[in-house]
Amino acid sequence: MKTVLSILTLTVFLILLTALPNTALQSRRHGPAETLFTEQFFSQTVDHFNFNTMGNATFRQRYLITDKFWKAGHGPVFFYTGNEGDVWDFALNSGFILELAAQQQALVLFAEHRYYGKSLPFGNSSFNIPQVSLLTVEQALADYAVMITELKQQLAATHCPVIVFGGSYGGMLSAYMRLRYPNIVAGALAASAPVLSTAGLGDSRQFFQDVTADFEKIAPECRDAVRGAFSQLKKLAEHKDYSRIQSEFALCKPPSSERDIHQLNGLLRNAFTLMAMLDYPYSTHFMGNMPANPVKVGCGTMLRGPDLLANLRDTAGIVYNSTGVLTCFDLYSLYVECADPTGCGLGFNSQAWDYQACTEIELCYESNNVTDMFPPMAFTEQDREIYCSKRWAVLPRPGWLKTQFWGDALSAASNIIFSNGDLDPWANGGVRKSLSSSLIALNISGGAHHLDLRGSNEVDPESVISARQKEAEIIAQWVEMERSRLQKTL
Repeated sequence: MKTVLSILTLTVFLILLTALPNTALQSRRHGPAETLFTEQFFSQTVDHFNFNTMGNATFRQRYLITDKFWKAGHGPVFFYTGNEGDVWDFALNSGFILELAAQQQALVLFAEHRYYGKSLPFGNSSFNIPQVSLLTVEQALADYAVMITELKQQLAATHCPVIVFGGSYGGMLSAYMRLRYPNIVAGALAASAPVLSTAGLGDSRQFFQDVTADFEKIAPECRDAVRGAFSQLKKLAEHKDYSRIQSEFALCKPPSSERDIHQLNGLLRNAFTLMAMLDYPYSTHFMGNMPANPVKVGCGTMLRGPDLLANLRDTAGIVYNSTGVLTCFDLYSLYVECADPTGCGLGFNSQAWDYQACTEIELCYESNNVTDMFPPMAFTEQDREIYCSKRWAVLPRPGWLKTQFWGDALSAASNIIFSNGDLDPWANGGVRKSLSSSLIALNISGGAHHLDLRGSNEVDPESVISARQKEAEIIAQWVEMERSRLQKTL
């Protein structure tokens, strides 16, 4: 929910753009990968499915391109199906695609998802009602299909096989592209793609149970310390000892209601979520500034001494105060509760994801303090309906993604790799077992959220090195199969 920010809060917001969930809002770091890409804009149709409402209206959709490795007119096209954030942040954190492009002489394109980054169909009015209604998975996929088709013609690449890549929601879109447009896309690498859980399949307790399991693997005492700290916070809240809570958690303002305590619990839980997702073996600047092995660092902080509340505060600070410059935490500027219990972030990107979580994307996850270490925080279908009706004047459509994109009935599809790391709390919402010889599940031991899409690193576990090699082999086979098919049609 948009709030009026004080000057102090706005300052905090700007500082913390590098530590927000799901939006990947951090400032870009200039490096070799960035110098490879050229930023361009594509004239995209606003509404692909209704010829009357928008006519032939278009908007400027951003994409990044590099032909440094491309064997022009022959090499494949590697196309990243952009997800819920600035396209640069995914391009600069998906080095495997560039490494593979160098091996296979590919043209590389990263497309920005409509309503994110600079690809706003109605500018700053894009999140008004009804303009926001054109933010759908189907419209985004059509954007990519049109962009691929037209850019291939412009670049004299009409006979070059296309492979799509994506991570997380972007991985879902890559899989969906292969389902919806197999005439355009020869294969898809869907990394950490929760295609089952976001379609309303699975257990609502799974996500935060798996976050807890990551910390429990470091030490059961870590889980117990987190649970104990939240228990102490609950007791203080029950006694309405708000000044003590402010002091213990270095809050900019004392809480004054149950709503404020709920917000604090959400903010704290979200910190653990991000550490689990981004538990890479080296420091990163993706969806926040994280140290190497942040789950281990977090557990070390939780177990450093008997003051559990201080430990909990400083563990959350790994995410929200990675620079160490904040002197206090503003509850409502650092975390915004939304239709995604795993976090939406802040700014326009968060509004876009909130709308999607109110329409097609189903994320009714809950914590219960029994199967997980967090306070009981329910988010049921009814809760979702109430929130989304009030916020966006929409009623969610449960089961729509299952209807549109097959849910768990994927066996008739082909040429998709579903990769998941066992440290990723999203993994069990995806495909973990191969469904056929061309629907391949790769499980990466010691892998966090789409680790395989990241560039090679000297501390990579052997499992991800092996997974990338397997992915490269499979993609090369798909390219040759598609090239042979295209030659036969000429």
